[in-house]
Amino acid sequence: MARKERPLEGADGPLLHFARALRRLRHEAGSPPYRDLSSRAHYSVATLSGAAAGRRLPSLDVTLSYVRACGGDAGEWERRWHTVAAELAHDGAEPPDREPAADGGQGLPYVGLAAFRSEDAGLFFGRERLVEDLLATLARRRVLAVVGASGAGKSSLLHAGLLPRLAGAAGPRRTVRVLTPGPHPAERLAQALADWREPPETDADPGELVLVVDQFEEVFTVCTDPEERTAFIADLVDAARRPDSRRRVVLGVRADFYAHCTRHAPLVEVLREAQIVVGPMTAAELRRAVVEPARQAGLTVEGALQATLVAHAHGQVGALPLLSHALLETWRRRRGAALTLDGFRAAGGFEGALAQSAETLYASLSAHRQELARQIFGHLIALGDGTEDTKRPVSREELGQDADTAVVLARAAALRLLTLDQDRVELTHEALIRAWPRLRGWLTDDRERLRVHRRLADAARAWEDVGRDAGALYRGTRLALARELLTTGALTPTPKEREFYEASAAAEAAAGSVARRRARRLRTLVALLAVLVVVAAVATANAVRAEDEVTRQRNDAVAQNLADSATDLTNTEPSLAVQLSLTAYHLSPTARTRDSLVSTLMTSTTAHTKEVVALAYRPDGQQLATASGDHNARLWRMHGTDRPVALATLSGHGDDLRSVVYRPDGRTLATAGADGGVLLWDVADPARATRLAELDTRIGDVRALAYSPDGRILAACGSGGAVRLWDVADPARPVELADIGGHRDAVRAVAFSPDGRTLATGGEDATVRLSDVADPRRPAPLAVLEGHDVAVFSVAFSPDGRTLASASGGRTSVRLWDLADPAHPAALATLSGHTDVVGSVAFSPDGRTLASASDDRTVRLWSVVRPARPGRLTTLTGHITAVGAVAFSPDGAVLASGGFDATLRLAGTDVDRAIAEACRHAGERITRAQWTAHMPYLAYAPPCTGRDAP
Repeated sequence: MARKERPLEGADGPLLHFARALRRLRHEAGSPPYRDLSSRAHYSVATLSGAAAGRRLPSLDVTLSYVRACGGDAGEWERRWHTVAAELAHDGAEPPDREPAADGGQGLPYVGLAAFRSEDAGLFFGRERLVEDLLATLARRRVLAVVGASGAGKSSLLHAGLLPRLAGAAGPRRTVRVLTPGPHPAERLAQALADWREPPETDADPGELVLVVDQFEEVFTVCTDPEERTAFIADLVDAARRPDSRRRVVLGVRADFYAHCTRHAPLVEVLREAQIVVGPMTAAELRRAVVEPARQAGLTVEGALQATLVAHAHGQVGALPLLSHALLETWRRRRGAALTLDGFRAAGGFEGALAQSAETLYASLSAHRQELARQIFGHLIALGDGTEDTKRPVSREELGQDADTAVVLARAAALRLLTLDQDRVELTHEALIRAWPRLRGWLTDDRERLRVHRRLADAARAWEDVGRDAGALYRGTRLALARELLTTGALTPTPKEREFYEASAAAEAAAGSVARRRARRLRTLVALLAVLVVVAAVATANAVRAEDEVTRQRNDAVAQNLADSATDLTNTEPSLAVQLSLTAYHLSPTARTRDSLVSTLMTSTTAHTKEVVALAYRPDGQQLATASGDHNARLWRMHGTDRPVALATLSGHGDDLRSVVYRPDGRTLATAGADGGVLLWDVADPARATRLAELDTRIGDVRALAYSPDGRILAACGSGGAVRLWDVADPARPVELADIGGHRDAVRAVAFSPDGRTLATGGEDATVRLSDVADPRRPAPLAVLEGHDVAVFSVAFSPDGRTLASASGGRTSVRLWDLADPAHPAALATLSGHTDVVGSVAFSPDGRTLASASDDRTVRLWSVVRPARPGRLTTLTGHITAVGAVAFSPDGAVLASGGFDATLRLAGTDVDRAIAEACRHAGERITRAQWTAHMPYLAYAPPCTGRDAP
């Protein structure tokens, strides 16, 4: 009996029409079971059923095999396939959106970091139920508050959800006005009401006015006048709540300013009677927000990518801007008409995509413009006081009118980090503050200077408002702080701020004689102070103890900041980074400073022109192979953690490489790629590497390879759930042995147990399957391991074969399994700590340590001496994008990692020895100027005694 197929889901389009036609052809052929079709077409059941699933366009070979098995006309279906492929690849099916696209003008299906606007309503999905609640509440109440955390989507809900519905709703005449409070909210409100007159001021019926106040929290962060703030709130709310009012008001309020609102009686009434809370989106809503915009643009979203994005964002109230930006960057890296998990990982992952965009901006600037960028972003942030830091819109004039500033603003706006609106500049979204480590570091370092500058700017405005009254000038400590700020050149003041400071300095000089007379009077009091000396002596002991505690706390804080600074400098000034990390570790030897120091000691080499996706050590440890998205594999001569020496480049694949693995004898290397090819190479002499054979895989996209421990069997896996075994006892004459089925989607990982009797595979169906391959011609299923949230990307056996590690994403990114009895495996532990997908895991040769590489740009080391109770050892940073591969050297002394930043990094696994020898990597000794720049509060004490820098 033919198995029942799942209904086709999604909006009509060429892909679904094509799937329906395939199903109709099978029905006309008598609905043969897919197992029968598989025997006729020589493709797996999963591949053939997937061809008619409507999720993606099958390859031409799969399509024609399906058609021939059903007795169809292959020529007609080949023409039909090319027509559909052309329609899916067609750009321009949607009118241009917010900006011209870099690839020729196609409209952007995602808005990125910016909030949705009214004209983006066609791309706004997932909040339909909340929009209905908002409209229903607004119909009952005249004043309504929409409350949610930063990044929850309040502005998008108002602009792309509410406003289009208000504009298109039937009923009485309605006028809609939108405003943000800004520094003078009363003026903004007056402008919004400039041409609005309520009866009895006018004989004509003006209908109803709906005022939408977005970013209402600016009343507290940008407006500095308490009286104007109170008057604005009263005018806004009280006028709408009058019985005869024709106004309705909607307030968009950030949740961490809820307490600020409760200090104003009119707002308390609003919050008590009518508020809509914007919380996290459900999994179904998130899936609509991801899939529907792509569908509108004629694109598809890979199932594994959908699952990964939903797993990241589900339950995260402030994750929507990061989700939208990650989708936009993934769209820029799409493959044909498909958004893929590989594109998402190449963009930097969930939070890394935004940080990568910001770092792209920073790296494109000269040193002078980089310092300008630091000042500009500092101007655009209102520092929190009991709340999170928020964005702060400023006038273009406040940032300066020079050409370099204009270049920085233009480039930041092009990457959607900033929004330029006539004479106003602001951060596109506050998510940038949380997601960009460099910006957080700037805010940490400059926080006090920024506060001083804000107070100076506010005081200068107040001085102007009172007609430059001398009583409003700075004096004493405030003037001294302003003088220090301006004379060091840390921040550039506006002309009005400079005039205010100079007037304050002149007033202080004029009052100098009065101050001197006052000083003479104070000297008469000196004698009285002598009496206090005795009291001070009594308190000295307590003061010493208190000073010791303060010193310890200061050292901890200083060490933490130094560790963060060293991490940022690892790729640009490695010698300085090592010495800063070493100083931080000496000040406060914590796990964080230790990790920072070990990370700065890693050797870094640009290995390829694109991402490094796979690594493999030759069994003798003297050679390493790397595979990359640049279609090539490379061979390297290795000597510990010394910089590797390139030996050879292996070319032959027509697409991105996916895997590379040495045969246990070290003389043969296997490579696999997205072109479906598996090549065997003779690398006994790497300078004369030659191709031995090419396997006919028929897999489509080969994702992983593995040799059996005796080197006689090679396993390959990939798209369509395929896993195949070959006899490669003679590498020049490989013989296909068997297929292993079971997975319902692409297989991403494969590994043999140390005894060669068990094969583990991990797939996009979120399962790990164990197969008995003692007889490789007749493999048999053993067990299915379930528990991962999304696709499994890597599997690895411990050297004793009793433990299996599997890597995935979501809440279960790394899991350990007990395989003492492979037919009855048991879950041991889940490793928590990574914040993004884990793409690679590897055991050390002694089995005591597990390494995991993640899209969160870190490599973590775990103690697995007791697999049921794993412990964290070290977190390595340094890669600026996702880390795609990790491998231990055969002697366990070196850990190699490859990243999507195209680099190969090497770290010594003996951490204590690495720290003891840290100064060997330091080079020139840190100078006094460098020391003062990073540690002005500590006496100059270089941690290494290397030669002085010039």
